[in-house]
Parts: sequence; structure tokens; C-alpha cells
Amino acid sequence: MSVTNLRPNIDHWSERVDMAAAFRWTARLNMHEAVANHFSLAVNDDGTQFLMNPNQAHFSRIRASDLLLLDANDPEVMSQPGAPDPTAWGLHGSIHRHCPHARCVMHVHSIFATVLASLADSTLPPIDQNTATFYNRYVIDQEFGGLAFENEGERCAGMLTDPKKKVMIMGNHGVLIIGSDPADTFNRLYYFERAAETYIRALQTGLPLRVLSDEIAEKTAKELDDYPDQAEAHLREIKAILDTEGSDYAS
Repeated sequence: MSVTNLRPNIDHWSERVDMAAAFRWTARLNMHEAVANHFSLAVNDDGTQFLMNPNQAHFSRIRASDLLLLDANDPEVMSQPGAPDPTAWGLHGSIHRHCPHARCVMHVHSIFATVLASLADSTLPPIDQNTATFYNRYVIDQEFGGLAFENEGERCAGMLTDPKKKVMIMGNHGVLIIGSDPADTFNRLYYFERAAETYIRALQTGLPLRVLSDEIAEKTAKELDDYPDQAEAHLREIKAILDTEGSDYAS
């Protein structure tokens, strides 16, 4: 029986609340694309059932109860009323179908990550602590093929086979982040945008870059991989701010 549910509901409530907070904060930081871009979160063991934002909903208004519950293996999803955005289904559906380690998937066209993705060389050199965080931990997609309908989504999913590489710099497109849960994934998204901004602004000076050695870059990345509780604290504080402001994100 299909689990596809295109109506608001309260299944997986704590996960919904965390996702809604991430949507709201992404909008707050101007890392969103209005009613485009999508976040998704697997809610079953093999990762094929997932929550995702509804079609054409602005990130700044998404509530926990708005999220769709979808089945990546349900061929009828796009023919039902209230179906998700077809490019979101193509990209996120493909990843949740083929990459069980990608529990949470966040895709945005944030400014600095997209500038990086638009350079002929989209490598992110380790020039500070934030850029070093991603040393040897990303893949660069250099084969942009247009909007992420199912064929393009399947191609992108095929590039996420290495669980160590949790960032896809999508050439000519944007960035896609995977992680274990909303806190882990949003924290990575936040710091990748910060890292990209540092690099782009450093390039704008026209001066030589102070690039870390491979050894120190890997050491720093490993230390940050193992750094305790930062992602959880980050999302917890975001929710506390939203709660203090009286936000309806958790409704």
C-alpha cells in the first residue's frame, strides 16, 4: 500500500518541526529561492519514505503540518492532487530511492555557493577553518543537464555514492547537502555557504591566497567531523529564537 500522503498531517511530528525550523531560518538568512528549492527527510529505515515541502510554498511560511509524506517508489505521486514540484520529485525522489545514507537532503541556490558553482573551477580550497571543513568532502557536478526532472535527478543521485562526500557543488546550478538529520544537514549547509562566501570575497581582493597544506586541511576537517553536538545546538537555538518570536513554524 502506498504511503504517499499529499495532505497535511502530524506523522513524524518532531522531524516535521525540525524541518520547518530549517526552512524558516534558511529564508531568514536569504539562502532561499522564494517558492523554489526543496528540503527532504527520510522517515523509514531504507530511506524511501520522506517528508518534503509542498509545491510553490515560500520557505518563510512553511509549517510542520504542511510537509508532504511521499514514497520514492510510488509511481502515482505526480498524478495526484497536490503533487510536489516535478523537479523536487525528480531530484529528491531519486536520491531517496538510491542513496539510503542520504537521510536528509537540502538543495538551495544560495548566492555564494551558486557563484562558486558558476566558476570554471568550482574547487573550494582550504583557506580558513570553514573552507577546510569540506576538504575532500564534496563532489563537483560538471554535467548540468537542465532542470532536475527524473533523468537529471537519477544522474545526480549516481554521484552521491561516497558517504564521506556530503556536499554536491552543482555546476551552473547551486548546492546540494546531505546528512543524517535536519540539524546535521542544515549545519553543513550553513557552514558551506559561509565557506563559499569567504572564498569568493578572498578572490575579490585579487591578492594571493594563503592555502592550508593537505595535512592540516584534512586534520581540521576530521576534527570538525568529530566535533560534539554543534549541529544539534545550532538547530536548538534556532527553534528557541523562533519560539520566542511567536513563530507558527511548529504548527
